Amino acid sequence: MMPAARTRHIRVAALAMVARCFTAFFGGYALAALVATLVARLLPIARVDATVWAMIPGFLFYAVVGLWCFHEPRLARVAGGVWGAAILAGAAVWLLGVRP
Repeated sequence: MMPAARTRHIRVAALAMVARCFTAFFGGYALAALVATLVARLLPIARVDATVWAMIPGFLFYAVVGLWCFHEPRLARVAGGVWGAAILAGAAVWLLGVRP
């Protein structure tokens, strides 16, 4: 039987890993999608071409964000960086509006 302190430490570490996985998978997807949308909105080419040119590096960006989420030792920095950047990118897309 494990001592209570060790059980509590394992539980906290497991919850931190779940939060890190959630941030990497869902936050990374949100960030990559919003950055790709923002880049597509800002590119001065046809809408279809801008979407393609923004989405192709978006897959690489999503992978890099996911890897960084597990590389960075501090969970607060990971969550703040990913979710904060996603909120900023989403606000920028919302403020720019639909492309004419």
